[in-house]
Amino acid sequence: MSVRNPLGRLLLYLLLTAAALVIVFPLLYAVSISLMPPAEVNTFPPRFIPSSLRWANYAEVARTVPVARYLLNSLVVSAAVTLGQIATASLSGYAFAFMHFRGRAALFALFMSTMMVPWEVTLIPNYLTIRSLRLLNSYPGLILPFLATAFGTFLLRQFFMQVPRELEDAARIDGCGRFRFFWSVALPLARPGLLTLGAYTFLSTWNQYLWPLLVTNTRLMRTVQIGVRFLMNEEGMQYHRIMAGAVLCLVPALLILLWGQRYLVRGMMAGGIKG
Repeated sequence: MSVRNPLGRLLLYLLLTAAALVIVFPLLYAVSISLMPPAEVNTFPPRFIPSSLRWANYAEVARTVPVARYLLNSLVVSAAVTLGQIATASLSGYAFAFMHFRGRAALFALFMSTMMVPWEVTLIPNYLTIRSLRLLNSYPGLILPFLATAFGTFLLRQFFMQVPRELEDAARIDGCGRFRFFWSVALPLARPGLLTLGAYTFLSTWNQYLWPLLVTNTRLMRTVQIGVRFLMNEEGMQYHRIMAGAVLCLVPALLILLWGQRYLVRGMMAGGIKG
């Protein structure tokens, strides 16, 4: 049935609405449980809407675990990794896009081949390196292994390759140096790519679980993902508190996702189309 047909369009919208509700239902249900009185959480049949909003669940989470410290740790680590990846990826992406040197294609292919190496393979060597540097239970230990990625270099190279070469030639004729052209011309023109990489990196770092669990063993250095797990251990099956902690964990990442979703889509399309 064609979507130009009013009935076909109506069915299409109903199908899309149903699919959207299925996708967003777990999030809405988690928010609903986080606001339920404890007596309503385990009732059968289950309740989907609380009879009254119990905001005290969030205050109980804050009293049970240092959730503010966990959020601060995640925010510091995610922001530092994001800024570090933007800095290293923009420099390397610019070099691969604008600078001509012997073996550039082979070096770029070798660089991209590292994307095929699973993160789990490098987990133990990275841990041994961080331990030998005495950086366990510290922000540098959580940040250093993620400051450079081949994906970020590839993504920003695609954006730099869209900058006309004539612009660089004109800038060089006017006496503009290579770094000044990078900083004043190329970098502002690649702003959508920088925002794409920033949003993607922040979200992936915020959601890390295994690495923070491995390199931190003190309560105050845990990130928020680990903190929610501790809440589950300490409070057993009190789902109203667990869901309140999960919602607190989700809020910053959700705000970043809502802000950067158009940049993420644009960046993925640019990376997939441009050669």
